[in-house]
Amino acid sequence: MGEEHKDLRIRSIDISEGENRAPNRAMLRATGFKDEDFKKPMIGIASTWSEVTPCNIHIDKLALEAKEGAKQGGGSPIIFNTITVSDGISMGHEGMRYSLPSREVIADSIETVMGAQRLDGLVAIGGCDKNMPGCMIAIGRLNVPAVFTYGGTIAPGKSKTWDDLDIVSVFEAVGKRSAGNMDDDTFKDIECHACPGAGSCGGMYTANTMASAIEAMGMSLPGSASNPAESPDKLVDCNNAGEAVVDLLRKGIYPKDIMTKKAFENAITVVMALGGSTNAFLHLLAIAHSVDVDLSLDDFDRIRKKVPHLADLKPSGKYVMQNLHEVGGVSAVMKLLLENGLLHGECLTVTGKTLAENLAEQPSLKEGQEIIRSFANPIRESGPLFVLKGNLAPEGAVAKMSGLKVKKMTGPAKVFDTEPEATEAVLNNEINEGDIVVIRYAGPKGGPGMSEMLSITAIIVGKGLGEKVGLITDGRFSGGTHGLVVGHVAPEAQVGGPIALLRNGDMITIDSETQELNVNVTVEEMEARLKEWTAPPLKYERGILNKYAKLVSSASKGAVTDL
Repeated sequence: MGEEHKDLRIRSIDISEGENRAPNRAMLRATGFKDEDFKKPMIGIASTWSEVTPCNIHIDKLALEAKEGAKQGGGSPIIFNTITVSDGISMGHEGMRYSLPSREVIADSIETVMGAQRLDGLVAIGGCDKNMPGCMIAIGRLNVPAVFTYGGTIAPGKSKTWDDLDIVSVFEAVGKRSAGNMDDDTFKDIECHACPGAGSCGGMYTANTMASAIEAMGMSLPGSASNPAESPDKLVDCNNAGEAVVDLLRKGIYPKDIMTKKAFENAITVVMALGGSTNAFLHLLAIAHSVDVDLSLDDFDRIRKKVPHLADLKPSGKYVMQNLHEVGGVSAVMKLLLENGLLHGECLTVTGKTLAENLAEQPSLKEGQEIIRSFANPIRESGPLFVLKGNLAPEGAVAKMSGLKVKKMTGPAKVFDTEPEATEAVLNNEINEGDIVVIRYAGPKGGPGMSEMLSITAIIVGKGLGEKVGLITDGRFSGGTHGLVVGHVAPEAQVGGPIALLRNGDMITIDSETQELNVNVTVEEMEARLKEWTAPPLKYERGILNKYAKLVSSASKGAVTDL
């Protein structure tokens, strides 16, 4: 049987053939299916549309485009929804505990619908931060032909007095207002103009980082990562994704054929060159787990050392994702990296072609652009995302050192068991230059949910202490965070990691040059403190956060829940 005539119903044939499946088909007829639709592969369109965040407000329209593309390609598409939460809205309060668990809910819900309905292929469309890894974890577990499509970046905010505003501008304005360096009118002006419409936060924060990584991995069509949310290019991207999935079915190409160890190395390379979010560590580790690829923090560190940081993008740089799109986008950056021998060009992608074949068809960066530096003049000679280890982080911790002049700091610990307590201390001017703020019991289990700490780090920067105060935590940071901060400290406090044993005044050293995170306390003293320590009870007795805390693994393993 030739390729064009083979039966593409690799799973849906369970319900589309046989008299005993008439009841199953009857249900689908009520949704609009006709006889001819049962002869075609059924394609799931997983939409993360929601009104809770600008990142996802437009995805209903994108899902319709993907559905139309799947029809044109010869499939029978079905749209279904999953949840999203807004990191920006949940930041800085109890709601942030639900952010990382939402990644698992998204993955579980997509896997559930695809499995129950016996759908043959998948287009997953994501906007806010956890959408991308949630969709990709589901794609990995399912291993049916699939394409991920990014909802796209938001346009930069503008007002009469400000250009290129984004959500981080507002968080940092809080710190400036607290320090008395911003008046009421300016403060309100930034708040009202930072987010002008649909799309994910505009800098090289977590959403744009993960979209770039997924395109580099070969699981998105070329251009998907940087096509803006409110652009004709994004509509075309989604339509093409629908067609591409059916073509993957014809060619027999599955996610595990694409998501190899080399594909993950390509993703890490692009993240390092772009100066992406530290959340890439968590999410890429979790996605790799879903396809049984052996990926570790050591792989990130190995790749970091040979990849220069080239992108002058926020939060530490000047530009936003839309600016990068206008000079060639992520594909053009990948083309530059490939030309310099830093990508595995032979890797297969969702186009059915290799990465090198795809990039040969893409334009290079525009002449004269200033967003992506040349290899002769990088921002850093090596990537800015560091793995640190030491007696405070035996399993590892992560830090983003882009844009920082201070590479090392030793100072006394100011220890807090919650982020709100630490934030109050910063706002009350109780944190002094040279201090190392410690926020613990914020890890995957202890948080639970490993809260992001954009609020407190932005306030520290806004108060002018960005390189004068250190911060370490077993929680994590937003992609919008910058400053001398170290997250993902593992083992976490809740399981008796060394961070649980710290006391006020302990001298802590953060050293990006030696990649060490240490406390100047003897082994004997730490062992004595551990004997006196008892684990606090989990913060939640019922519901998703209780289940999550019981199931979740260490941050050093991607905080996965299905070990």
